[in-house]
Amino acid sequence: MMPENCLFCKIVRGEIPAVKLYEDDEVVAFRDIAPQAPLHVLVIPKKHLEGPAAVAVEDEQVVGRMMRVGNEIAVREGFPQYRTVCNNGAQAGQTVFHLHMHIIGGRSMNWPPG
Repeated sequence: MMPENCLFCKIVRGEIPAVKLYEDDEVVAFRDIAPQAPLHVLVIPKKHLEGPAAVAVEDEQVVGRMMRVGNEIAVREGFPQYRTVCNNGAQAGQTVFHLHMHIIGGRSMNWPPG
């Protein structure tokens, strides 16, 4: 079930435009509208999962697909070194409560991240 007012579910349904870089039956990847680096892509499952803590055993394969797709896009875009970020909850920085993975590259990254 896709919540009606979930921003990323609206992108999956085609109700909100996005610059899509990849799409298949399970995942969609698109450019972030407020990029924090030369490469900033979001990879999301089409199935609505609220965040990393909502991933169940039956969802593990789609999370692996998200990782693979993120890597393929980063390499194709010329950024073989990148950071993968997946926030869980508001205190961790999650602002859209639909599982998503940020692929960020093209600049030096600091640790700890913030």
